[in-house]
Amino acid sequence: MVESHEYTIEQAINAELPPTLPLLPLKNVVLLPKSITPIIVGRASSIRAVEAALKANRMVFISTQKNAEVESPTVQDVYPGGTRAVVLQVTRMENGSLQILAEGLCRAVIEKTDETEPTFLNVYYKDIPTPAIKNELEAQAIWKQLKKLYLDYARLHDKMPTDLVARVKTVQDMDFISDTIAMHLNLTIAERQDIVILANLKKRMLKLCNFLKREIAFLDVEQKITSQVQTQVEKSQREYYLTEQMKAIQKELGREDQSSEINELYEKAKKAGLSAEAKEKVEKELRRLEQMPPMSSEAVVSRTYIDWILSLPWSKTSKDTISLEQAERILNENHAGLHKAKDRIIEFLAAKKFSKNLERSPVICLVGPPGVGKTSLAQAIAQSTGREFVRISLGGIKDEAEIRGHRRTYIGALPGKIIQAMKKAKTLNPVILLDEIDKMARDMQGDPASALLEVLDPQQNKQFYDHFLDVGYDLSKVMFIATANMMDGIPYPLFDRMEIITLSGYTEPEKKEIARKFLIPKNLKEYGLSARQFKLPDPLLEKIINEYTKEAGVRQLERIIAKLMRKGIQLLLKDEATRSVTVTPELIQEWLGYSKFRKTSLNSRKDRIGLVTGLAWTEFGGDVLEIEASVLSGKGGLTLTGQLGEVMQESAHAALSYIRSRSAELGLPKSFYSTRDLHLHIPEGATPKDGPSAGITMCAALISALTEKSTKPNLAMTGEITLQGRVLSVGGLKEKLLAAKQHDITTVLLPQENYDDIQEILKDTPLDNLKLVFVSTMDEVIAEAFTIASFKKAAQKKAVKKTKGSSA
Repeated sequence: MVESHEYTIEQAINAELPPTLPLLPLKNVVLLPKSITPIIVGRASSIRAVEAALKANRMVFISTQKNAEVESPTVQDVYPGGTRAVVLQVTRMENGSLQILAEGLCRAVIEKTDETEPTFLNVYYKDIPTPAIKNELEAQAIWKQLKKLYLDYARLHDKMPTDLVARVKTVQDMDFISDTIAMHLNLTIAERQDIVILANLKKRMLKLCNFLKREIAFLDVEQKITSQVQTQVEKSQREYYLTEQMKAIQKELGREDQSSEINELYEKAKKAGLSAEAKEKVEKELRRLEQMPPMSSEAVVSRTYIDWILSLPWSKTSKDTISLEQAERILNENHAGLHKAKDRIIEFLAAKKFSKNLERSPVICLVGPPGVGKTSLAQAIAQSTGREFVRISLGGIKDEAEIRGHRRTYIGALPGKIIQAMKKAKTLNPVILLDEIDKMARDMQGDPASALLEVLDPQQNKQFYDHFLDVGYDLSKVMFIATANMMDGIPYPLFDRMEIITLSGYTEPEKKEIARKFLIPKNLKEYGLSARQFKLPDPLLEKIINEYTKEAGVRQLERIIAKLMRKGIQLLLKDEATRSVTVTPELIQEWLGYSKFRKTSLNSRKDRIGLVTGLAWTEFGGDVLEIEASVLSGKGGLTLTGQLGEVMQESAHAALSYIRSRSAELGLPKSFYSTRDLHLHIPEGATPKDGPSAGITMCAALISALTEKSTKPNLAMTGEITLQGRVLSVGGLKEKLLAAKQHDITTVLLPQENYDDIQEILKDTPLDNLKLVFVSTMDEVIAEAFTIASFKKAAQKKAVKKTKGSSA
């Protein structure tokens, strides 16, 4: 039997308030004012409390238990703050319990217990009305923010009642809507209890704002996670479906499934001769691969990794050709000159042949200007030793990952250039050319030069770790050959690990020999010509070398020879009666135009006051510089023109300081500098010039201009000067001496400190009809450069004093 009793809110509001009310303790439920909540009443004391309320004015005091597990609560077991409520509807269930519908009327607090009622809890209470708002503007601002946050929350929460959302948008009763919002938020019992006891409306709305912000953030994260999970589930389901389809298709086509491919990889791993570390890695990856869908991205990454490891040589080596005669013949057939480099290779082969235990290969760095044959020499070395050859271009590399590889976590990751070269070589002991090692850069992504330290260090490269492979790889058997144009661009730690072999520019006779032995036969073969069909006389070959090329190597020369052959082929095709083409000066001018380069023109005047010839080194070989000096009335200024670098300007100032300190011996008044301006100029002003080797030349030019004494004709000099007149060593001597010879210089003044270097040069480069004079002081330079007897006497006197002092 079910009984039902209903009551209206108007009746409750109009009813007289009694001093005591029956207490209805609730488990895990908090009732707020203005909210209607269905409640199941099952405990006997609670049923008696509801029945007592029904007999009176239907009002009860509803509060929440502090501990929901207490079955017979007392007043001390409930929160003192609660809600005065009215029972709107009562339904008696068949099991004796009541289902009531209660609506909160007002916040209230328990003051004490009514001890006169023994069958249920009865309490004295006090209503806590919402205090009046003092700052209406501030309250409206908080209310506006609360509504905005709730609407955002409702947009994210799909189960929020639509009628409540509509009421929040339209109803302006802040007290009512605040409590209603609190009832529909996902709050804990403690948080709801905080709202119940908070009568101040502004504080209550602020607390609700904080709760809403937290819930919105939580819902945002929850939606993102749900979306990601859903996407992943859909992707996995799709991949599974496609995989099953692929299996079915492969089965129909009679193809093997993934297991056969994995078994094949296992067999390859057994035969690859892997190291223990690499073998463990491969087996681990294969086990993972077996558990993955074949078409998944993880499976592709894993298979790529396994393929890379199995494609590398782990134990295979090529047998070195240790015939010294054969190696020497191959080197000489491919290159003219380069004796030092060839000797070093023969030394290594001899040591390898003598000692079977020599495993470490040398690290050689070939330094020289472009076109002198550094790369082709490295190829010849590989050919002479019978090893595989791989070239790695390092020019412009600025990322360490280019050397060490990218980690497998990156999409499209690959091993570095070293491991890629080893895969290409297919042996453990190839010749690897590190081309343009001086042109590497560095930036925020790392320093590739530092990564190369491990590669080139024999103590470390036995276990080289590439980021992609993540296992040690043996590079100790590799012969590394680096090339560079300038030693200055090589970082010192790298420089220290390499044996430097300097390749100078070719001389004119060497270029002729290279053209006859290599360039012309190579291009004849390439264009299908015979030696009878194309002829280039020696005088015209010399003309091309001197007037149409300006280089240390032979690249420009090879391009010009190829162009002449193409022009010759045109003549043969136009006139079938023509059987051969012989290049003539007229044809050269027609095909190549007028001379592109000429020798530096030297001043031919007999009076060489303020004019001295110096020697310079360039990337294209040696050259001569005529340094001019003039004296003008002034206040002691020194003007330097000709686009001189900082070092060269400092050398000019050092030369002038030396002259001022020796003014008496040079016959100059002490105050000569204060009444005169000096101008030092080096022609070809569009070409930058720098370096200390023009120091004695500039000093001699200034002395000549100040003393109005002429220097000897057909004389050139090079050397660095100090403030005390010492002459220091310089570089690039081979190229400088060849330039002097080409310009018909008969006497060259050189630093005494370079004597041994000159003797080494003379072994390979004959310098007939060129007188070499070694000097150690500026006095000796003056004695040799000038024809004036007074300068010679001054130098001789100093030499006598020096001799006497030594004998004493």
